[in-house]
Amino acid sequence: MRNDILNIKNCKRIAVMGGTFDPIHYGHLVAAETVRQELDIDKVIFIPTGRPPHKINSRLASDEHRYLMTVLAVVTNPHFDVSRTEIDRPGTTYTIDTIRELRKKCSDDTELFFITGADAINQILTWKDPEVLLKLCHFVAVTRPDSSTVKFTENVKYYKEKFGADITMLEIPALAISSTDIRKRVFENKTIKYLLPESVEQYIINNSLYTDDTGKKTYNTDLINKKLRHALTEQRYLHTQGVAEMAVRLAGIYNEDKDKARVAALLHDCAKCIENDESLRLCREYGVPLDEVLLAQPDLCHSFLGEKVAENDYDISDKDILSAIKYHTTGHAAMTMLEKIIFIADYIEFGRKNFDGLEETRNTAYEDIDKAVYMCLKQTIDFNRKKGRLIHFLSLEALNYYSNIIEKGDKT
Repeated sequence: MRNDILNIKNCKRIAVMGGTFDPIHYGHLVAAETVRQELDIDKVIFIPTGRPPHKINSRLASDEHRYLMTVLAVVTNPHFDVSRTEIDRPGTTYTIDTIRELRKKCSDDTELFFITGADAINQILTWKDPEVLLKLCHFVAVTRPDSSTVKFTENVKYYKEKFGADITMLEIPALAISSTDIRKRVFENKTIKYLLPESVEQYIINNSLYTDDTGKKTYNTDLINKKLRHALTEQRYLHTQGVAEMAVRLAGIYNEDKDKARVAALLHDCAKCIENDESLRLCREYGVPLDEVLLAQPDLCHSFLGEKVAENDYDISDKDILSAIKYHTTGHAAMTMLEKIIFIADYIEFGRKNFDGLEETRNTAYEDIDKAVYMCLKQTIDFNRKKGRLIHFLSLEALNYYSNIIEKGDKT
């Protein structure tokens, strides 16, 4: 184990910025510099995480690679430094332990700040010892200028009243850069120039990072569930558990990846409980096309928006999983097996209240998934038409496609 050599002896205001930094990019650096300048911070300490409990996708570059990339990124700024405290600590790393350790190295009158995103503040009660952590340091929640702050404001008020928390919200320049996207671009042999410091780009190239995607990804479903509990109503959360159970069952029948089925099922409604106005705003922010049906019936946006939320908030990069989330409501012609499984599982999970055709569709799903997809589409479209609702063109195309498949099957 190496010891940190941090020059913080005369620092009265220190900010900590934690993250996997896999890899570090200009978005991280802009946020840190903005906080430093606006809050008169003497030193910003970047702390690459070791084994973070909050990361759902467990495949990371090695600790040493992430540490060295962070060093390369901050070396030219005399107000920035990097600590090895988390990557050298054995076992799972928690923010509370890091802050306590850093506090021991500081003077009694040193004020500690912790930089994080507004979304993390909304989830902070899922962290270890949150009531203690909120008292040990001043939290700085960085947001983009167009971000909604309704939920954040409500939570901050609660934290201040309940725990005496000191939380500041700070707008930073909007840079649409993510580590997930950078890794994906490297794997797809696309340029990452100007998304991160040139020294970090060269390090990635020299060490062939993010080019091998042959290993199977694993996901922290415990954390997914913990985050969903805060994002969904209790009824919707229970529904996702039922969909996951059914999706895994169908995956076993149709020889599909059960892990992918479980994750896609758990996250299929991850954007379901977002208010309609906010949902439309987020769709525009993420570039989700809004056709006339979605504009007229914003509740349908949740599946298309869910794809983006799963990617950005839950660290999901698997295209099969994201696509299954995207089309679980409308369906589309020629769906993949995973898409069909999530589409059907959402319809026939055991928590559904009984209705005409449910049991027949459920039994059919165990034997002929294409026929079950057709039955689900027809029943749903008929129901919505009776309610006077618009039908999305993807659903109509899917109904026509699977109707032809069933018709051909009946003739053979």
